Amino acid sequence: MEKILNIVEAIAHEKGLKPEKVKEALKTAFVKTAQKIINPKFAFEAVINNQTKTIDVIQTITVVADDDERLKDEDIAPAYISIAEAREYDDQVDIDDQLQIPHNLEEYGRTAASTLHREIEYHIQRLVEDEIFNKYKAKIGTLVTGRVTRVDNNNATYIDVDEVRAVLPMKSRIKGEVFKVGDHLKAVVRRVNMDKENGIQIELSRTSPKFLEELLALEVPEISDGTVIVEKCARIPGERAKVALISTHPQVDAVGATVGVKGVRINAVSQELIGENIDCIEYTSIPELFLSRIMSPAIISSVEIIKNENAEAEKAIVTLSSDQKSKAIGKNGINIRLASMLSGLNIELVEIDGSTAEKSETKEEKEGVDALEALFN
Repeated sequence: MEKILNIVEAIAHEKGLKPEKVKEALKTAFVKTAQKIINPKFAFEAVINNQTKTIDVIQTITVVADDDERLKDEDIAPAYISIAEAREYDDQVDIDDQLQIPHNLEEYGRTAASTLHREIEYHIQRLVEDEIFNKYKAKIGTLVTGRVTRVDNNNATYIDVDEVRAVLPMKSRIKGEVFKVGDHLKAVVRRVNMDKENGIQIELSRTSPKFLEELLALEVPEISDGTVIVEKCARIPGERAKVALISTHPQVDAVGATVGVKGVRINAVSQELIGENIDCIEYTSIPELFLSRIMSPAIISSVEIIKNENAEAEKAIVTLSSDQKSKAIGKNGINIRLASMLSGLNIELVEIDGSTAEKSETKEEKEGVDALEALFN
């Protein structure tokens, strides 16, 4: 235990910790050891002695009146001493003074040494876990890369990410994905938990909309540098996604920059997502215009937003011709589901009667389209 402070820098360097935190962990280990070896009810304090490079254990006792009730409480009595008893050691003490009694753990033999060793290991390990926990807690929603080390019977995939092992549950895998040991994969950190029995648990996801956003930022420089912003994103993993983009620079086309020349950028992202189709849409704060864009490839006639304070979400009534309804709904309802997710609106489709639409084609429909364009422009 002599000159224990000499190993602080070595521990900090090896574990990637700050020396100040290592010192605090060592002080805690000394206090816990003293409580286990000497008396758990004593009030101990660990003090760093920079001259001897050691940590001194000090027992603090508060001087109280002879008739103080705290002296009768067995749980807290060891932390107090009557003034009469205290003056047997020092006749200058007074009530509320604190006596400090040093303890040398070496005097307690091998038991103290082994206990201190275990306490140091425990508190350093807790410190390492806290550092890792805080590190990955700050990474929630960001992209990480790792190597597959195991796939269990429930098809949960375990991945080594730097100094920790994370898990990608089957529910967070894109449909059709199969991983084997040795594969390298990308995912976003979805959740980080600290469990006393199992330690740090890091859950990854490849189905989160955030995963798509992170892949776009990785592939599109304009997104990573903030020139293009992903305002909103919705996806049905492995099938289709819609991304609303906005440019912060007047000379940069948000959609064009994201798609890339001949679609090279968006295709690279789609390939990582097992062929997921990605629709890029220019974002606007006008809800009617925004909804008309995200309903693509359907061409709609009009949009009416109905606000209802009692409903969980606002409602949008979308009017469109009968030949556009199937496009608006999409295969298995994918298009309208994504539009609802992206807009946050409950969408109701109102189909224009075929005969009415045919009669008004030359005049009324043209006026409606012109009015819609005038509203949006």
